[in-house]
Amino acid sequence: MSTLLKEVLSANEAYAKNFGDKAKLPMPPGRHFAILTCMDARLDPAKYAGLAEGDAHVIRNAGGRASDDAIRSLVISYKLLGTREWFVIHHTDCGMETFTNEIMRKLLASSLKAATIDASGWHDSGEGPGSTEGEYIDWLTIGKQAQSVTSDVTRIRNHPLVPVVIPIYGYIYDVKTGRLVEVPEAKEAGKVK
Repeated sequence: MSTLLKEVLSANEAYAKNFGDKAKLPMPPGRHFAILTCMDARLDPAKYAGLAEGDAHVIRNAGGRASDDAIRSLVISYKLLGTREWFVIHHTDCGMETFTNEIMRKLLASSLKAATIDASGWHDSGEGPGSTEGEYIDWLTIGKQAQSVTSDVTRIRNHPLVPVVIPIYGYIYDVKTGRLVEVPEAKEAGKVK
């Protein structure tokens, strides 16, 4: 058993001992909202949005992008579990800004081993085998944060399965200050119609 696995299981054991009334939390989120945000380990939605267990749905993926799967989760969140407001929250210094579809596809074609980055860019170990399956994926990379937030809010707002009555807010989390910064164009795109 790896050291990391032991640490996780030990932490879970301690958490479960004091689980208490959390077993009675209802399935729908108590504050009736959802957050779509990045998987970056520096982001803690519970802390930056003041959440307790049971408060909100938090959907995380690379970049906090409005992928088909993220929209699927948001639609379930509303249709079956009663959320009434949604937040799209990207962040500064995001890893999704450090590569393009072309770079990712080249790295995967070279090998499936972990890549490294330095001042000159991404590098692969070059030890195959790789795979060209990455050619068929839009990696949803980010060029400019405000544009990506606005694009994602707009995509969600215009999706045929998303009701016009749900306000969709767009923010950028600043990893240096912990503040949420509103994206004005996303605010306009996400307003209730």
